[in-house]
Amino acid sequence: MIERPLDLDAVRAFVHIADLDSFTRAAEVLQTTQAAVSLKLKRLEERLGCRLVERTPRYVQLSPQGIAFLEPARELLAGHERALAVFATTRQRLTIGLSDHVAGPDLPALIARMNAQDPQLLIEIRIGSSGDLLQSFDRRELDTVIVRLHAGRSDGEVIAEERFGWFAAPDWQKRADEPLPLATMAEPCGVRAMAGRLLDDAGLPWRESFVGGGVAAVTAAVMAGLGVAALAPRMLPLGAVEVGAKLGLPELPRLPVLLHSRVRQDRPREALAALAAAFRAAVRG
Repeated sequence: MIERPLDLDAVRAFVHIADLDSFTRAAEVLQTTQAAVSLKLKRLEERLGCRLVERTPRYVQLSPQGIAFLEPARELLAGHERALAVFATTRQRLTIGLSDHVAGPDLPALIARMNAQDPQLLIEIRIGSSGDLLQSFDRRELDTVIVRLHAGRSDGEVIAEERFGWFAAPDWQKRADEPLPLATMAEPCGVRAMAGRLLDDAGLPWRESFVGGGVAAVTAAVMAGLGVAALAPRMLPLGAVEVGAKLGLPELPRLPVLLHSRVRQDRPREALAALAAAFRAAVRG
């Protein structure tokens, strides 16, 4: 039995390593060095008497003991934050903008991960187009935005790259000699612009068959048989089929997801790190 209490800083370092799959990223979130994070983990492993993380030159992977310890470690940190919150006079607030093409059906899991990281942090999330959210961020109406790559901007931190494809309902058939019916989001939408540009460059005629105010509306139109849409696979319900190769449509590139943030306080930064880690996991499937 372990009698001495665990070092909470070491436990926190372990959780960040697990969430971010990286000693370097964990050090950035904790505003320390990679060597310091490695030392904290080593001392925690010595304290527990087992290896928590398997280190290789190419990746970081939890050991079976690390997997078993991860959720209790989260609970320990959450309990510590609740105890401190008893004496807090105000709650910290974090306002986040998420592109509709980024959030999708994974939004509940993304919010849950942030709440698990810091239950006392007041989180406000707004969904919109990448362009509109970036304008709000520049006006300082949002603390952070997570968006698709937007034309004319080169700032932001790439947190993931996601595959896109051309999807349709399983029983949908294109009518011969008719333009490709395309279900899209309303302008301004970078994915819509990209899809139209690629079809034009390939000399393939197309028309808008449906314009939706969000990804959920577009996926509903796809499954209703209204046409084809350029979407990330995780956005679609089971049963949707990829038809790009069958119809000879141009290959869609992998699109980066970028984090723009001016957050500097430790607690919101750690919550954002948890959000980014949850999104990477969602993209990996």
